[in-house]
Amino acid sequence: MTYLFLLLFLAAGVFAKNQPLILAVLFLLFVKILFPGGRIFAILQEKGVDWGITIITVAVLVPVATGEIGFQELIGPLKSVNGVIALLSGVLVALLAKAGVAQLAEDPAMMAAIVFGTILGLSFFNGVAVGPMIGAGIAWLAIKLFEYLQ
Repeated sequence: MTYLFLLLFLAAGVFAKNQPLILAVLFLLFVKILFPGGRIFAILQEKGVDWGITIITVAVLVPVATGEIGFQELIGPLKSVNGVIALLSGVLVALLAKAGVAQLAEDPAMMAAIVFGTILGLSFFNGVAVGPMIGAGIAWLAIKLFEYLQ
């Protein structure tokens, strides 16, 4: 049955032309076929999100490490309304994530709906399953709202 679900997700990824979903499903199928014991899945489930966040954080910090972004470029945006909104959006998304983790600890079954919703968003709406992108999306929405109200 799990192969059927994975193949359905693969088909959804192909249909939606969503490369990250396609690669994720192919990776999981590869692991499932080559390592049927399930130990790797336990490790991925326990550590995968942390690894993903670490990789994303590294990618975001590359311009700082290369010198492309310095102290002035980090502080400069905070002198504008958009920069302050982006800063507050980052704080908000961190607080929302904290509340979300607590909610999932309280109601673990909710994770299935979140996973399914994420897959739908990836497959049919060309979404991106990345937390920092949520913060950027909130910032965009707040900026548009601020511009509209002016």
